[in-house]
Amino acid sequence: MNELMLHCGTNRLDRNELSNIYTPAGTPSWRPVSHYDAANRVVNEAVKRGYRIDDEQWGVNTIGTKMFGVIRCHPEGHPEYSRAIGVRNSNDKSLALGLVAGARIIVCDNLCFGGEVKLARKHTAKIDVEWFITYSFDVLQTSGFAKLERGIERLKTTPLTIDQARILIVQSAESGAIPSSDIIPVLEEFVEPRHDAFAEHNCWSLYNAFTELAKKYSPARADICYRKLSEQFNLAA
Repeated sequence: MNELMLHCGTNRLDRNELSNIYTPAGTPSWRPVSHYDAANRVVNEAVKRGYRIDDEQWGVNTIGTKMFGVIRCHPEGHPEYSRAIGVRNSNDKSLALGLVAGARIIVCDNLCFGGEVKLARKHTAKIDVEWFITYSFDVLQTSGFAKLERGIERLKTTPLTIDQARILIVQSAESGAIPSSDIIPVLEEFVEPRHDAFAEHNCWSLYNAFTELAKKYSPARADICYRKLSEQFNLAA
């Protein structure tokens, strides 16, 4: 199960239950997209393109203004991970509607995301949700997943000393990817990982040390963490 984006501080809902979340009326310059509509359109587009959806999870923050979801598909892919699509939306102007290419790391149930920068659309009066989702899938399909998976392979082949890891972890805290209180826990996870698959010290092991700790974050905090890590590890499209 993909649980990182839907961990603490979240009300878990199935897709149909998202229809019960209130959507503001909007203004002449701002047109909010309902969480239910956004989720349905993403799933329908995935099905239309022949994606075999193995799992989908949806959640909202406690007041229902932010929605996060993960759709997992293509389990026949790389044996170490399957493809995932991350979805986010808000009805309070705090987040743009966005999709992001992802990978579910089988060994530890972590998520790796990249490519979000190009796949976000503000809720302006001119937003065309159907066009945006179609376009986003085009990008995910032609370059998003490919770039992310190439990036993962690059991280696996980039060795990293403990001293180098220390520097990168501090830099991630300075960028806001993680709170400073998690600097030592991330380093400890890198030095002595709980999963044998990450025993070799390289950039991929460090990335997974971050994501292991990020499981405790709220959806909104995890979203910030992944966007910052995507930039730091050059996984952004």
